[in-house]
Amino acid sequence: MLNSYGDSLVTKLRHVVFSGLLCLPLIAGAQTAYVTDNLRLGLHQAADTSDRAFRSLDSGQELEVLSRDRNYAHVRLPDGAEGFVKVAYLVDDKPAKLIVAETQAELERLRAQIEELRGQFAAPGATIAALEQELGNTRSTLAEAGARNTELTNENADLRQRQAIGKYTVPLNWVGVAAGICLVSGFLLGLWWVDRRSRQRHGGIRIY
Repeated sequence: MLNSYGDSLVTKLRHVVFSGLLCLPLIAGAQTAYVTDNLRLGLHQAADTSDRAFRSLDSGQELEVLSRDRNYAHVRLPDGAEGFVKVAYLVDDKPAKLIVAETQAELERLRAQIEELRGQFAAPGATIAALEQELGNTRSTLAEAGARNTELTNENADLRQRQAIGKYTVPLNWVGVAAGICLVSGFLLGLWWVDRRSRQRHGGIRIY
């Protein structure tokens, strides 16, 4: 009788442990899952999905897994709707379809941002080009001014040299006048000397 009672107790314990193991998946914490590629998954009210699906989920649909067992999962959609789906059609990683869509959206966003940046830098670019052209014109003007300054400096040095030589040079017309005065003075002086000698010889009387 004791053996019979012991066997019954062991059997009860086995049932308790087995039931506990079945309940463990239902206690698991919430996590995110996705519907696999190329699939329309039905969302059901019944825990074993035996009823007619009240909603169809496309591939890549994000779900919050509230609990799950081997075959079924209790899920919540982003809009708050809850139901049951088959676990076999859930994956932990994002499906390729969703990744491609997100990548394309990011690419379009980056393209729009690049176009916006191009528009923002278009006006400064034109301003920089105009300033560079103005700088080139200014450099050309400075080069021409420098060449003209060198030319004027050379001309000024030449004029100074000519003026320095002119300080120590007597003009030719002055030489002619001085020579004429000397000749006339000598001629008059000679006449006076001849007249004086003649008067001395003749007692002060001019004979001519």
